[in-house]
Amino acid sequence: MSASFASALAAAREAAGSQHYPQGALYVVATPIGNLADIGLRALHALALADAVACEDTRHTQALLRAYGIDKPAAALLPVHEHNEREAAPAVIERLRLGQRVAYASDAGTPAVSDPGARLVAAVAAAGLRVVPLPGASSVTTLLSAAGAVGEGGFVFAGFLPAKSAERDAAVAACAAESRAVVLLEAPHRIAGLAAALAVLGERPVTVGRELTKQFEEVATLACAGLPDWLAANPQRSRGEFALLLHPVAAAPAALQGERVLRLLLAELPLKTAVRLAAEITGEPRNALYQQALALKQVDAHDADAGSSPG
Repeated sequence: MSASFASALAAAREAAGSQHYPQGALYVVATPIGNLADIGLRALHALALADAVACEDTRHTQALLRAYGIDKPAAALLPVHEHNEREAAPAVIERLRLGQRVAYASDAGTPAVSDPGARLVAAVAAAGLRVVPLPGASSVTTLLSAAGAVGEGGFVFAGFLPAKSAERDAAVAACAAESRAVVLLEAPHRIAGLAAALAVLGERPVTVGRELTKQFEEVATLACAGLPDWLAANPQRSRGEFALLLHPVAAAPAALQGERVLRLLLAELPLKTAVRLAAEITGEPRNALYQQALALKQVDAHDADAGSSPG
């Protein structure tokens, strides 16, 4: 453990003397998203004090604890991840009922946002036991603070969009209809597909945060249409974890909003499917959207015929 972390842990323990850390409580602990220095003093103290640490990956969390000079026996690390969270919750609740302090940490950032933790927290609360949040690092708020783009309307957190192209295109259409800022997350092996899907949003600005807080952190703002080219310009840009912020736009009249969503969906989906999704996204009557879709199809067909006529 470095001298700086040792002194930080000592400061955390000193500061904690005036605070209460009740027994029989679940401590939801935010951990760094890259830079190990981004850890809260309360988080350090709670992790050291905990009788058990439930975590997304026991090996990852064990290494993290050791980096801060916190030693926990293997038996005190409980695997609670997306595949077993519901089944693992009763064992955590039993420990809490015995008066133990249990901390929960995902691999990085704040649990229960895009990482596991929500089901565990809900189960603990439903059992009438206390949940204590310990705030800290989050890729969402980190990107928001660097983008300077959230207006008075706030923002929408969409997280990871669906992997399948048709479902992702429908989700992008919903983002297009949203006038507020929209935060997205993406993994490196899927970023090219997301970039291509977002390109249909044209000149709408997007701020991309790559490898936030890490050595090769990169934050850039550009038009959605240019996102695929931006990625392709440097092979390194397809590596690392991504957070993206679609900037807010002035709300369009409902009719124009419906047409924009329809055009996006019709480019990828059959007419009836596009109309159904457009109705769900915009709240407009399905019959009206169906007639609008037919008209758009006729206009596109006419334009195609005109373009192919000998001139």
